Amino acid sequence: MSLGAVQRWVLSSLAATTIMHLAVGVMIAAYFSHRLDAKIGLLVISAAFGIVAMVAALLIHKHRLLSSWLLIGLLPAAVGAFLLFG
Repeated sequence: MSLGAVQRWVLSSLAATTIMHLAVGVMIAAYFSHRLDAKIGLLVISAAFGIVAMVAALLIHKHRLLSSWLLIGLLPAAVGAFLLFG
């Protein structure tokens, strides 16, 4: 593997995990919220941050943006929805 490829993988991993941590944090904030509208809004924000994380990784690797990898970005919001409403 060339140095450029390794740097690309490290950068995309760091970007995706950092933004995913933000998505999980927003999901945890939704879990501890007392208002239903705030819970739903925070879960939507969590889903948006998750998708942004995957888009960042796809952009770094120069892949097309509409990919099945975007579904991984919805994972924190889906887990939060299951914990809150399931």
